[in-house]
Amino acid sequence: MRPSHGDPRPDFPAPAPAPPPLRLLVADDNPVVRAGLSALLSGRCDTTVVAEASDGREAYEAALRHRPDVILLDVRMPGVDGISALPHLVRLAPVMMLTYSHETETVREALRLGAGGYLVHGEFTTEQLVRAVRDVREGRPHVTPGAARALLTTLREDAAAHSSPQLPPISGDPSPKSLSQLQPSMGQSFRSRFQLSTREAEIMDLIASGMTNQQIAAACFISEKTVKNHINRIFAKLHTTTRSQATAKWLGVA
Repeated sequence: MRPSHGDPRPDFPAPAPAPPPLRLLVADDNPVVRAGLSALLSGRCDTTVVAEASDGREAYEAALRHRPDVILLDVRMPGVDGISALPHLVRLAPVMMLTYSHETETVREALRLGAGGYLVHGEFTTEQLVRAVRDVREGRPHVTPGAARALLTTLREDAAAHSSPQLPPISGDPSPKSLSQLQPSMGQSFRSRFQLSTREAEIMDLIASGMTNQQIAAACFISEKTVKNHINRIFAKLHTTTRSQATAKWLGVA
């Protein structure tokens, strides 16, 4: 039987309150970059900038005072630079490097010292930045392609240093026949034998850098389903079944 008009309406559960916005500290010596990031991130419901700093010392003092959820930190700043301040800042809050610098040594040192992610300006959208900040807050690393390529350079250099065979010296002049046999292997890139497409090679690079499917999708502006399809084809071409096996083959250490 339907309730009469005089019956009270059923009590529906109240909607869950929206989570408070992430409180961010922006440290960059460029006032235009600071102002732009502050305007961008404070104009949203899920993030807000609670403090700005122009060098590492100011960032540390601001972090002590405001206790942000995440610190966005530039690398090159006058006075105390980002790398010098990083070991002190990570004790106060998760740190996301946000910079134009993508040199191999800089990326490796920042991650070694505790940075939770490394974003290179020009390689992400606003939504990707906010997602990366949330990932770092939750302990999930996040890097953009420029930083990933820097990490790959390090991996390859380390792999080459530990696995390069010592070839015996060539005595005498090689015969024309032996030269013709050498030319295909010398003129052909090591990776070309896997016959990966340009996109597959790009994704394999990102796999080797340690990125997850979600991070690869964000970096390449494709869906996670598309990433999985690419990875299935990559594994088939490399005759592997796991990411570690594929990485070892791709870097030439298998």
